[in-house]
Amino acid sequence: MKPQLYLVMTTCADREQAERLARQLVERRLAACVSIGAPIVSLFPWEGRVNAEEETPVTIKTSPGRIDELKRAFEQDHEYDVPEMLVLPVVDGLKPYFDWARDWMD
Repeated sequence: MKPQLYLVMTTCADREQAERLARQLVERRLAACVSIGAPIVSLFPWEGRVNAEEETPVTIKTSPGRIDELKRAFEQDHEYDVPEMLVLPVVDGLKPYFDWARDWMD
C-alpha cells in the first residue's frame, strides 16, 4: 500500500523561523499540520569543523502529491543554506486524521 501521508523532518535556527516556515507551509496548503518542538542541540560538520548549535525541530505532515512543491518551498523559504529535509512515509494511522489532512491539502 502506498503511503497516504508523509512526515517531513527539518530544523530551524530558532522558534521564530520555525513558526514563519510552518505558517507559510500551512497557508499554501503544502502541509496539513506542522509541529514545532522544544529547542535541541545539533552537532554537525560545517566548513571544516564540528559545530554544536541550538536548533528548533519541525515536523511537517504532508501528502505524497505535495513533496515536490515542499522541496521547492524549502529551497526558496528555508533560511539555511543546506536545510535538513527527511521524508518519512506514514504506514498506518487513524483514517479520520488521514482524511482531514488530505481534505486540507486537496
